[in-house]
Amino acid sequence: MKPEDLIHDWNRPGNADPPRMQGRLMVDDETLRDGLQSPSVIDPSIEEKVRILHLMDALGIDTANVGLPGAGPRAVEHVSALCSEIVSAKLKIRPNCAARTVIKDIEPIVEISQKTGIPVEACLFIGSSPIRQYAEGWDEEFLIKQSAEAIKYAVDHGLPVMFVTEDTSRARPETLRRLYGEAVQQGASRVCITDTVGHATPDGVTRVVRYIAQVVGEAGGDHIGIDWHGHRDRGMGLANSISAFLAGATRVHGCGLGIGERCGNTEIDLLLVNMKLLGWIRRDLSRLGEYCEMVSKATGVPIPSNYPVVGGDAFETATGVHAAAVIKAYRKGDDWLADRIYSGVAAGDYGLKQRIRIGPMSGRSNVVFWLEQQEIEATTERVDRIFDAAKKSDRLLEDGEIRSLL
Repeated sequence: MKPEDLIHDWNRPGNADPPRMQGRLMVDDETLRDGLQSPSVIDPSIEEKVRILHLMDALGIDTANVGLPGAGPRAVEHVSALCSEIVSAKLKIRPNCAARTVIKDIEPIVEISQKTGIPVEACLFIGSSPIRQYAEGWDEEFLIKQSAEAIKYAVDHGLPVMFVTEDTSRARPETLRRLYGEAVQQGASRVCITDTVGHATPDGVTRVVRYIAQVVGEAGGDHIGIDWHGHRDRGMGLANSISAFLAGATRVHGCGLGIGERCGNTEIDLLLVNMKLLGWIRRDLSRLGEYCEMVSKATGVPIPSNYPVVGGDAFETATGVHAAAVIKAYRKGDDWLADRIYSGVAAGDYGLKQRIRIGPMSGRSNVVFWLEQQEIEATTERVDRIFDAAKKSDRLLEDGEIRSLL
């Protein structure tokens, strides 16, 4: 049978093609900047960051925030090394750097760009919500003046600029209209809507993205790209990012494994998976597992066993009914079927594979299949011995334990 005859996709109205957005959808990887603001991470070595950068490039990630050089000498050293690596290795990924709307934060970005010979997008951020203004003692006039001076300085020094309003999802519409209008007039090439504290819901994302698109257009910025930068404080980071694309954003930010400030950022690995499943991108994601493992190793953040796609449990089953269905698919010689019969995500698309385990909820077919995979004859005595041990166990049996039973 044809694949489309085996799965009816309720995610598509009338099983129609997915919605088509305007232009090419891009992703920006914040792992090496916002990701490292997590209280639990280790700041990786330059060598580890270079390895992560190469894996980002292999996944077709469009841009990467390689740091905040205004933070000090170590940050300048690392950002410089990463920009140089992009040039020398001829990577397709493009770099950007975060900076406050302060000249002294922008100056090192200018110097790095000139030294390495690659345009470095300056991501200039300033708080925009009334709660932030109250805490800082700012008013709107200060925000406008600070933003205008910073954007003009960066543009005058040859940097492409993305203007970022922090806490956009809690800011007043009139404030945002003034700030984004000024950014367009000063020459920003992109604007970024942020959900800095993870406040937004998917409906809220839709409203704010559409509003900013209207504001930017009315200011003469129809050519300007719109970014979405979301956090996971309410557990909605991924859903919000999908909503941002649907509402008109052309680039969405995320971090490997969802690391970042407090509860973290949108999981860029899962964002890529969902973009592929929705038919929005056709990139080779076969090294996604390698990317996540490298991010985990370099930052010291473990991958939870139940983490989607790359977690240890994602493509494993020991449950009798589930395992039997997968095994029957393999018996048909149909890896495509085996990858989807009990999985909404195809392991093979991400360099991974289904695995049948043996435990207290397993059937005899699990044992037979395991033995065959190990090229061991599945005699009745062997199957009975392993099956009986599994039923008495309070967990899945490890391969070594099974072998000891033989």
